[in-house]
Amino acid sequence: MSAHDRAVAAAGIVLALVLLAAWGRQAGQPPVVQIIPTLTNRPELCLTCHDGIEEISPSHPVAAFGCTTCHGGDGLALDADLAHTGLYGGRNPADLAVADVACGGADCHNGDPAASRDHIQRVNSSIQATYAGAIAQVRFAFGAQPDQAAHMGVHAVRDDRVVSPDAVASLTAFTADAADPGSVQQFAARCLTCHLWAQPVAKPTFYRATGCAACHALYDADGLYKGSDPTLSHTEPGHASAHRLTTAMPYTQCNHCHNRGNYNLPRMTFVERTDLAALPAATAASAQRLAEYYQPIGQFTRCEWELDCVDCHTTREAMGDGDIYGSQADAQYTQCRTCHGTLTEAPILATITDPNDVVLRQAQVNGKYPLQVGDQVVVTERGEKLGQVRWDGDHLVQTMKVTGQTYNVPLVKGTGCTQKPDEQASHYCHACHDHRQS
Repeated sequence: MSAHDRAVAAAGIVLALVLLAAWGRQAGQPPVVQIIPTLTNRPELCLTCHDGIEEISPSHPVAAFGCTTCHGGDGLALDADLAHTGLYGGRNPADLAVADVACGGADCHNGDPAASRDHIQRVNSSIQATYAGAIAQVRFAFGAQPDQAAHMGVHAVRDDRVVSPDAVASLTAFTADAADPGSVQQFAARCLTCHLWAQPVAKPTFYRATGCAACHALYDADGLYKGSDPTLSHTEPGHASAHRLTTAMPYTQCNHCHNRGNYNLPRMTFVERTDLAALPAATAASAQRLAEYYQPIGQFTRCEWELDCVDCHTTREAMGDGDIYGSQADAQYTQCRTCHGTLTEAPILATITDPNDVVLRQAQVNGKYPLQVGDQVVVTERGEKLGQVRWDGDHLVQTMKVTGQTYNVPLVKGTGCTQKPDEQASHYCHACHDHRQS
């Protein structure tokens, strides 16, 4: 298109907007609101109807991204049906079926693995997306496969660059056919509800989104929208509490999937917890948290419920590190000694020297803990820096990613702890630090 043609087209759009605004005033419609995002330089009218909607995040300012960059649709249509035609993933562009289109691109979430911008690739191969561990265990338990190794996931996935010795190169898509034992068929029909591809259970406390938004878009227990967009229902459940993404996920967000009950394997049915409904309405927040965080059969230390899940489980544990694992145990690598050390060794520390270090970007996006070049932070055994656990010159300080509250981290070295360096499973710590003894 020539410069003249572009100028004519731009003038046509401006004239159309002027006419639309005049029509709106005459018809008693809300005034037309136009934005021109800097990333696209194309006018959009979405905020005419979605007036008051929350900005999705500081990393995705509407002045730069607009709405259609992520959501798709027709940004110039004022009719709801026309405007929403072609939306990516319906109202959730973070659904894994469309995330490559809606959230991808080299400058966004399909970028350079070395810069840790390959979020979509990593999530798709993560244990939360493949459900490979549960599938393998059920198929092995009922004789559908000869070993406990992961061979199938809820979707097929391949890794051409396997790094971890615990990882596998590929998974085929799990399907149950007539040759499989009845329990495996029942598992396929009833139990594939707890992974990032699955549609959420439409019940209080279970409401959530799919894909990336399953973690990053916060839902209240009632599934109701509490924001300011007049077009979104405040009485229809199944909505995030606000139109926002966050990395400050409280434990309640994780509990939309976790700690809700147990599966009855012989019957292949899910048995919900009944103890939570019995809690008095006036239960103190700390007691509510303790009751919700782990099931009654659980044994755990105080830090395991005083902190939130995201304070210990790292980005690459939760979102995946690019490898395909067959169990949560293979994917998880943060241990007690990561932050507390052992009797003979202090935690591993690293000084931040690169202003482009991903750990600085993570701190900025989270916004709850300060971090800068020159700070010393804890490092996991796989080299991932924990920016929220920082050495202040005298001791380690952990800042909670959700509340910003700080804790001094006690070290094992120099104490009378009976821990052995090779005993890092949490049950070893529970022997002395069970929350019921403190």
